[in-house]
Amino acid sequence: MRRILTVVLSVAFLGLQYRLWIADGGVAHTQRLSGELESRRAENLRMRARNAAMDAEIGDLKSGVAAIESRARATLGMIRQGETFYFVVDKS
Repeated sequence: MRRILTVVLSVAFLGLQYRLWIADGGVAHTQRLSGELESRRAENLRMRARNAAMDAEIGDLKSGVAAIESRARATLGMIRQGETFYFVVDKS
């Protein structure tokens, strides 16, 4: 009888150890989720900064001609009428 009780308790103990260390909800799963949470938080911070920059750019584009002109010059290579465009080639 004592031997059976020892076997049953040992199996129960091993089962609980498996659930604690390996199964979902255990230590390994919790560590994996903590790492994923940190990477998501970092991604959210990066996205918030990008969204703030885009909001500022949208506000600039809505409020003034200077921002639109600057964007057209930088992205489209546009120049004003009467301006002279000089293209400088770097030797390197």
